[in-house]
Amino acid sequence: MSNKLNHSMSLAKPDVQDISTKQKIALATGLVGLLILILAFFNVNFPNRAVFLTLALSLITAGTVVYSRDAYLTKLEGIKNDGVWFKSISSRGAMGWALGVFLTAFYIVLYFYAELLGAGQGANGTNTGLIALFDPLSNLLSGRDASQWFVYGTLYTVAIAAFGYKFILKYRHNKYQQIRTVSVIFFQLGFAYLIPEFMHVMNSDLPYYDLKSVWPLNYYLFQDYHLNQFLSAGNIGTTLIIFGIVSTLVITPILTYKYGKRWYCSWVCGCGGLAETAGDSFRQLSSKKMSSWKLERWLIHAVLVFSVIMTVGVVSSFLKGGWVDGVFVEGNYWLSNEAFLTSVGLFLTVIFAGVMIFKRSELGKDALYGAIGYALVILSLFVVYFTGTNEEIFFVNSGTLKSAYGFYIGSIFSGVIGTGFYPILGNRSWCRFGCPMAAILGFQQRMLSKFRITTNGGQCISCGNCSNSCEMGIDVRHYAQKGENIVRSSCVGCGVCSAVCPRGVLKLENDSMDGRINPTEVLLGNDVNLMDLLNQK
Repeated sequence: MSNKLNHSMSLAKPDVQDISTKQKIALATGLVGLLILILAFFNVNFPNRAVFLTLALSLITAGTVVYSRDAYLTKLEGIKNDGVWFKSISSRGAMGWALGVFLTAFYIVLYFYAELLGAGQGANGTNTGLIALFDPLSNLLSGRDASQWFVYGTLYTVAIAAFGYKFILKYRHNKYQQIRTVSVIFFQLGFAYLIPEFMHVMNSDLPYYDLKSVWPLNYYLFQDYHLNQFLSAGNIGTTLIIFGIVSTLVITPILTYKYGKRWYCSWVCGCGGLAETAGDSFRQLSSKKMSSWKLERWLIHAVLVFSVIMTVGVVSSFLKGGWVDGVFVEGNYWLSNEAFLTSVGLFLTVIFAGVMIFKRSELGKDALYGAIGYALVILSLFVVYFTGTNEEIFFVNSGTLKSAYGFYIGSIFSGVIGTGFYPILGNRSWCRFGCPMAAILGFQQRMLSKFRITTNGGQCISCGNCSNSCEMGIDVRHYAQKGENIVRSSCVGCGVCSAVCPRGVLKLENDSMDGRINPTEVLLGNDVNLMDLLNQK
């Protein structure tokens, strides 16, 4: 007789099922591949790096594929919770914390201690350790030794591809999920990984590493040293600058108007791609508390305002001139600093005025917060104009300020916390709380977009699958019970809420602006004090 007690009273038997023998073999296979990478980290000198790198990546991929096939193809199509809140790794248990610590430590070493990975630690500046293991692949693609960023990009791409296959099997009953997963794999493999390597072969002076990134997600796009490299690269460099500007001001607003922010956040973005694939097991960990929602709104928009101010200051200092190869060069561009600052001020004023005139009723008290952000940016324009120099921005050394921005936003927030904390905060903590690109697209989606998630409140059984699966912390069930359209700035349009709904209550739609934000159609007990309502009658 077993001494193990089952404290669950659920008829649905939510207990975690033991993994099969095939899944155990698959796990062991993947761990062997990971072991090769760990041995390389500890400077084990493999006789043929190309063979062992191929073996490591192949074993990791094969293990993931075999495990996924046995986990999902042996069951009927459709989403099942499968004890997700009873597994240590996916419910902030000991295994989840251990994985979070491991990922965070890896990101810290990657960003700040690349020498521990072997970057330039060999004779004559050659690589050793883990980075040296990737040298054969880097030389094959671009004719240069690997860097820590090439290692990161390779592992990143393998993770999206392997776990993307797992995601496709899990959601194989939903064509939308399959297509968008193939999309993020395609953009990561092609535009973020292979094409930049090939472009280095064609023009090694071109400072571009991710063709699908636009400002402000690519926060260093308009930094002075990048602009100098772009301009020195000739026509192709100038073309890429223009493409970045047009993408930011024209292409992204049009696509967001037609499809919502999902066209980028769920179909193109590499950060979102990793979150949706490798991070899918942790999507339920996103907090649905009101306090988290308030923190989200303040934090992500504060990062956006900071990004705008930083970019304005950096471009302004560039237009004033700067040091190039130890020689100070006067700013002598067709765009003057005064014209740039004036254009930015007018552009932001037109947007602010338009929102206040046409969308004021939808903003409510948020209009005040928007006005504060607008005032801060406009004030920064005057500060930059009257105090900024080629060496200082806001009375602070420009190099120090730019390094701090890259350190806290680009490294700590998006990398260490955003990805390393998957098993703790959920898979979209960066997208939800810190990504300035998500903030801009979310603003466009909320104010002017055809996208919405429609709900059929009469069919909702309040099972909570939708809210549990929302990686952005939206209490989807709250809207579904009322039959109210979901129009939220934070919604990335992943569609998983719709995919896991057993009643077909939720539907992703692109329609006219009329009736997009609909009033509450169903009155619930928690919306009003029913006794007060009865006494008023």
